[in-house]
Amino acid sequence: MAFTFAVITCSDKGSKGEREDLSGKEIINLLQAHGFSNVYYKIVPDEKEKIKQALIEAANAGANLILTTGGTGFYKRDVTPEATLEVIQKQTPGISELIRYETGKINKRSYLSRGVSGIYENSLIINLPGSPKAVKECFEAVLPILEHGLNILLENERECAKTE
Repeated sequence: MAFTFAVITCSDKGSKGEREDLSGKEIINLLQAHGFSNVYYKIVPDEKEKIKQALIEAANAGANLILTTGGTGFYKRDVTPEATLEVIQKQTPGISELIRYETGKINKRSYLSRGVSGIYENSLIINLPGSPKAVKECFEAVLPILEHGLNILLENERECAKTE
């Protein structure tokens, strides 16, 4: 796969340097091991506007796939899904359903994740939980469909480039 990616870690403590971003690093390692190229990485606090801004920046940086980590739970400051819903132009609920279904086989608490997924411009955005173990499990759940989905998403962009 020759795709680009971005990682956005949504964490108050991580953004202040009070906690190492282990899940963000896990995502980067997993994607690079599968041939993706990193074009954007940022840690932001659990604030809707900062998350939205980072999502748009990542898309503008050329990320085909944007993975967020953190902020998908029940805590009051967990607003990653809400920020994502305000940015995306199309929802892709099957991706989030697949993640919950597959990871729910491992840990029933996976069904408590409020993560969403969708398309913004030429980027697929997927919200993942904040733990390295959960990130790995979620990634393994969607890996079999990522290449096909990204190829479809980017097909229109490639067609437009041919006509210019």
